[in-house]
Amino acid sequence: MSTANLESPAKADTVGTNRWYLSTAPIVRALAHLCVPMAAAMIVGAVYNLVNAGFVGSLHDTALLAAITFGTPVLGLVMAVGGVFGVGGGTLISRLLGAAEHEPARAGEIKHVSSFAVWGSVIAGVVFGGVGLLLLDPLVSALGADAAAVPATSAYVAVMLAFVPVLAAAFCLEQLVRAEGAARQVMIGIIASAVANVVFDVLFILVLHWGVAGAALSMGLANLGIVAYFAVWLWRHSEHVSLAPRWFTLSPAVLKPVFGVGVGELFQAAFLIVTTLVLNNLAAAYGDGALAAMGVAVRIAQVPEFLVMGVTIGVLPLLAYSYGKGDRRRLTSALRASAITVGGIVLIFSTTVFVFREQVFSVFSADRSVLAIGVTVLTAQLVAMIVNGFAGLITSLFQAAGRSVAAIVMSVAHGVLFIPVVLLGDLWFGLAGIIWALTVTEGVVFLVGVVTWLASRRAIDRGLAEGSLERAEEVLAQAAA
Repeated sequence: MSTANLESPAKADTVGTNRWYLSTAPIVRALAHLCVPMAAAMIVGAVYNLVNAGFVGSLHDTALLAAITFGTPVLGLVMAVGGVFGVGGGTLISRLLGAAEHEPARAGEIKHVSSFAVWGSVIAGVVFGGVGLLLLDPLVSALGADAAAVPATSAYVAVMLAFVPVLAAAFCLEQLVRAEGAARQVMIGIIASAVANVVFDVLFILVLHWGVAGAALSMGLANLGIVAYFAVWLWRHSEHVSLAPRWFTLSPAVLKPVFGVGVGELFQAAFLIVTTLVLNNLAAAYGDGALAAMGVAVRIAQVPEFLVMGVTIGVLPLLAYSYGKGDRRRLTSALRASAITVGGIVLIFSTTVFVFREQVFSVFSADRSVLAIGVTVLTAQLVAMIVNGFAGLITSLFQAAGRSVAAIVMSVAHGVLFIPVVLLGDLWFGLAGIIWALTVTEGVVFLVGVVTWLASRRAIDRGLAEGSLERAEEVLAQAAA
């Protein structure tokens, strides 16, 4: 970054505004600034997924739609690769920004963290994509593609694997921009990417007739645009983040906290894929009606789920900044306000949907058998969402405080617990056991989170106390001067 850029009024204004939201803005305004764009971006992403499926579906080829479904786990793992570096690096950057308020030298470490995160995600993406392409045939078989869907699935996955470095870097950069408190810029980037994706879909699928390969190419090029947008924004507006390779480091002081938090994202994604496959296979034994009911219920529950995730994920930079600064009062206020917001979203939406559950579900399906099962599934999902939101807040607290073991415990608990719960539920209670397995699992995961938080509370308080002491020493030094 040039000295001119660092001293530009535009950069100073942008940095100051975003830092104000993290440091001193009223909690309600800070949450609105950080969480509303996050939730909006997630909802836009979900809408795009439906639109993308619609473009492919317009070709009236079931094998093409199946290819996208079979390729979803690969996409999930790719995002997890970016998450290892992005979430781990982003939370560390927010903590360092907070610590820099009373120890300015800590800001110099951010260049090393950001460069390692970005280039680490690219290198990991090259390895992941290269190995995937070399093992493409066995990979497609492992995804479950039947003979009719193999050609389309191979084409879709191959193009996606070629863009893995880009996809991983895009997700990583998104987290680094969020770490600066620039949630609005993240929302702009994601929405612009979705729009570009639709334009490319029209060109590659409807005009050039490239099918699912065109869909994968559209996604790759749109994410390349995201990489360019976020990289330019950071170069022009970030005071401390640098993407220059010369700052790349393998220092344990960077690797340990980044991987400590980031690895949990990888475990969580891996277990999510496994649990989805197990759930779908068990539900399939009860007929297409059960699968259809679950699919519709999931789509209905996505709206409040994305709003809740917008809060639990959006508040993470604020928690990490407050922890790094040693500001106990702000950290506590942010947690309290987030918990009230999550509770309010779940209460309002769950009550409304539960009262009008049959009317809501009938919009998606007129089949009475699907409706009967779907209402039960939706009820179970809404109950699960109550505890899931609070468990997400606990996980964000662990990530913000750099409590890597606790964060990993929360990330893997869901997958480890769900599989035995759903298998026993199917064995003992049939379809009802499968439907309520997620609710039971989420409840247990929340209890695990509470117990883990109680066990980690002393260490978290100690970290806050150390930050507060450094800040107090700085104030005394300034007073003496």
